[in-house]
Amino acid sequence: MVCRAHSTSAHFGREPFDSWHKKNFDRHLVQTSRKRDSRAADVPTTHEIFDQYKVPANSRRVAQVVLAAGDFGRPVIVTPGTPPERVKILRDAFVKTLNDPEVLAETKKARMDVEPSSGEELESLVKEIFDSPPDVLDRVKKLLGN
Repeated sequence: MVCRAHSTSAHFGREPFDSWHKKNFDRHLVQTSRKRDSRAADVPTTHEIFDQYKVPANSRRVAQVVLAAGDFGRPVIVTPGTPPERVKILRDAFVKTLNDPEVLAETKKARMDVEPSSGEELESLVKEIFDSPPDVLDRVKKLLGN
């Protein structure tokens, strides 16, 4: 479960994003998240660019591992071994909370954008990253200077 507060790599919060964007002071070149930010609808995603230039699967996986932090947002996690029925209760409560009109009104009043991802989506992303082939992980380590 995650609640992703919008930001782009060049902006680490609401400001200066809003001011700069309204004044056309900045230009967004690419979106790295799996989900398109509606505030930058005309900006291509890395996945679209990868498709356009026919980037090989292993190179896509390298990018996925390096850029995954943006997709995780601010995750809510529990310890390993938490009973599945408890995980389901927590996930259901999270979804219910983020669909509550009063909660959404408060987030709007606080100027927070809420775009939740489900626990299942994040669990799938974790599995994809953890199942990365050794050559992908070697390339990531090299890119990160390890």
